[in-house]
Amino acid sequence: MVTSASEWGTVNSGQLNFDLGKEKEFLRQNIREFVERECPREYVRELDEKEEYPERVWQKLAEYGFLQIPIEEQYGGVGGDIVDMVIVTEELARRSGAIGLVFFMSSCFGAKTLSIGGTEEQKRKYLPQLAEGKIRFAISLTEPDGGTDVAGAMKTRAVERGDHFVVNGQKVWTTAAKESDYLILFARTSERTQKRIDGISVFLVDSKSPGISMRKLEKIGIRATPSYEVFYDNVRVPKENLIGERDKGMYQMFPMLNNERILTAALCLGEAQAAFEDALAYAQERYAFERPIGQFQAIQHKLSWMRTKVELARLITYKAAWLQSLGRDCAIEANMAKLVAANFACEVADMGMQILGGYCYSREYDMQRYWRDCRLHKVGPVSDEMVLNFIGEKLGLPRSY
Repeated sequence: MVTSASEWGTVNSGQLNFDLGKEKEFLRQNIREFVERECPREYVRELDEKEEYPERVWQKLAEYGFLQIPIEEQYGGVGGDIVDMVIVTEELARRSGAIGLVFFMSSCFGAKTLSIGGTEEQKRKYLPQLAEGKIRFAISLTEPDGGTDVAGAMKTRAVERGDHFVVNGQKVWTTAAKESDYLILFARTSERTQKRIDGISVFLVDSKSPGISMRKLEKIGIRATPSYEVFYDNVRVPKENLIGERDKGMYQMFPMLNNERILTAALCLGEAQAAFEDALAYAQERYAFERPIGQFQAIQHKLSWMRTKVELARLITYKAAWLQSLGRDCAIEANMAKLVAANFACEVADMGMQILGGYCYSREYDMQRYWRDCRLHKVGPVSDEMVLNFIGEKLGLPRSY
C-alpha cells in the first residue's frame, strides 16, 4: 500500500510544475479509499458525539502502512517526506479533523522529535514500534500561564537526582495524553540563563508513570481527540529518556515547528474541502421556489468563493511542504500556510453554514462539525496574531513582542 521513498519518481525541481507525480497521486487515492472504507460518516459522527478516540482507525492506519510514512527505512518506515504527510493529513481531515490529528500528532511530535533529537538507541527502540502502531505520542508543552510565551512562563521543573530526573509541574492542552503511551515533555532544567528559551530540556515520559494525573478538558470541537490537563507530582524520568541536549530543548523544537505549521494547514485544508463539497451537494439537491438553490446567484457566488479559497489555501500549503521536502528555508511559507488555511477554512465553513440555512444547526449534518473544528486553528498551535508578528519581523520590522 505504501512504498519506500527510494522507489518514487522525482519531479525536476528546477521547473515550475504543479503535478505531484503519479506516486503521490497514488498515495492520495489510497488514503481516500481508506477513509471511505474505514471512516464512514455515521462512525465519525458517533466519535464526535461520544468524544471517543478513533482507536480502530489508528490500528487500520498501522495495518495499511500509513504510520510508516514519516519514519526512515532503517527504523521500519518508508522514508516519506512532508508532502506525503500533508496528503494523508488532508484526506483524513476531509472526513474528520480529529482523525487527521491522530495521524498528525504521532507523525510530527513522535517521529519528527525522535528523528531530530533522539539518540540512535532511542530511535531503534521507539520508531519501529510507532511504525507498527504499537505506541503513540503526545506533546506536553503548553502551561496554564504560557502558550506562545511558554518558554518565559514555564513553571514545570525537572531536577536531576542520581540516575533520573524528578518532574513537578502542570501542563494544559496535552491532546490525547491519556490515549498515548509517551508524552514529549518540555521542562525547565536550569534556572540561570541569559535567554528565556535556554535551560529547557525535552523528555520522553511514560504516560502511566507514578505521579502523573490528568483531567479531561471539555471542548467544542476536535472532540474525538480529547485534550487534558496533566499534573506531574514527583514523576521520576530515567536519564536515558532525555531527548537531545540538556537545556537546549526549545532549540530542538524549532525544526519541528515548520512541520507543525504545514500539517496544521493540511488539517484546515481537509476541513475546508469537506465543507465546500457538502455545501455544493446541498445546493444541488435542495429546492426553493421550484428550483435548486444552486441556481440562485447568491448561492453560486458563495460556492465560487469557497472553491477559490480552498484552492488558494492548497497552493500555499503545498508550496511550503515542497520547500520543506527540498530542505529549503520555508519558515515564512509554513506560517503563511497556517494563517491562510486556518482563516479560509473558517470562512468556507461559515459560508457553508449559511447555505444550509436552518439545517446548519442540525447535528444530522456535518457542516456544524467542520465549523466547530476549524475554529481551533486560528488560535492553535499558534495564534494568527503571533504568525503575523513573525512575518512582520521577517520583513525587517522591529520585533513587536
